[in-house]
Amino acid sequence: MRLRYLNNVTTLALDAQKCIGCGRCAEVCPHGVFEIMNNKATITDKNACMECGACALNCPAKALAVSAGVGCAAAIISGWFTGKEPTCDCGGGKCC
Repeated sequence: MRLRYLNNVTTLALDAQKCIGCGRCAEVCPHGVFEIMNNKATITDKNACMECGACALNCPAKALAVSAGVGCAAAIISGWFTGKEPTCDCGGGKCC
C-alpha cells in the first residue's frame, strides 16, 4: 500500500531541462515519487510527496524545488496533531 496525502496540493516542482539524470532524487525519496527514465528524472506520483525536501536538498543540478513543511498538506497534518483548525495561509483563513 502506498502512502497518500492530499491530491494536488504539493509544492514539488521538477525542471526537466536542468535534470542531469543522476538518480539522487529517486534514491532519497522515502515515498518513491521519482523514477529515472531516458536519463532524466520524472515525477511518477506527485500526490505521494510529503514535502520533506530531501530531493531538492540532494539534487546537484538544482532541478527540484519543494517548500518543505508548508502548504495545505502540512497544515492539515499539523491540525490533526494539535486538534486545531488547519490554516495554510492560502487565503480565507481556512485550509483549502
